[in-house]
Amino acid sequence: MATTKKNVAEDTSGDGYLTHIAYDSVVFGFSGEKLKILLMEYHNTGFFALPGGFVMQEENLNDAVRRGLKERTGLDNIYLEQCYVFGDVSRFKPEVMKTILYANGHNVPDNHWLLGRFITIAYYALINYEHVKPTPDALSDSCTWYDVDDLPALMLDHKDIVTKALQTLQANLDRKLVGMNLLPARFTMKALQQVYEAILGEPIRRTTFQRKMLSLGILKRHGKHFSGSANKAPYLYSFKK
Repeated sequence: MATTKKNVAEDTSGDGYLTHIAYDSVVFGFSGEKLKILLMEYHNTGFFALPGGFVMQEENLNDAVRRGLKERTGLDNIYLEQCYVFGDVSRFKPEVMKTILYANGHNVPDNHWLLGRFITIAYYALINYEHVKPTPDALSDSCTWYDVDDLPALMLDHKDIVTKALQTLQANLDRKLVGMNLLPARFTMKALQQVYEAILGEPIRRTTFQRKMLSLGILKRHGKHFSGSANKAPYLYSFKK
């Protein structure tokens, strides 16, 4: 759970936050070929983690998540879905957080609130890959995109969180306009199919996919996208509001 406030480690009592509750976000982006997620690398530890943080006393949960994501991506109005709550006793490993804090110059006592047991509420976010300016937090060296099928080892149960988020995203494909948040305003049918294939992790027959998407009545067709031979120019589409 990557922190979102510079003074969070210096707040020894945690009075400003809801203790024992955290959030973690699986931030999905589509590069044009690959489905990617944002990961943080904690300073001088080799620990990789999802961007996340804590909820302040007078703050709504969703507002806290959006605040944290804006700090990491620079974006407002991010599409969010809450997907699961992780609270197994096995995720309680205070030595991990103590290592992170120590590596950043914080020699905290054993009763520091950050070393307590945390239940985390998991979200996934869908954002336009091209618009993001990944920004590390106060305890991290980097905030970087990684291919979802080629991730480094993640701390605690963050791999399980990624798996659950991806499963939920896949289950939502036919019920929500997932591609709307991963593509530019206008896109080709091929680009939309590539998003679906990246999420599902398997190829889809082109004619079957196109027939299905057009039958849903959610797409508006525009002019052709001319980038080469005129007779091969594909139509551009957008999602209906």
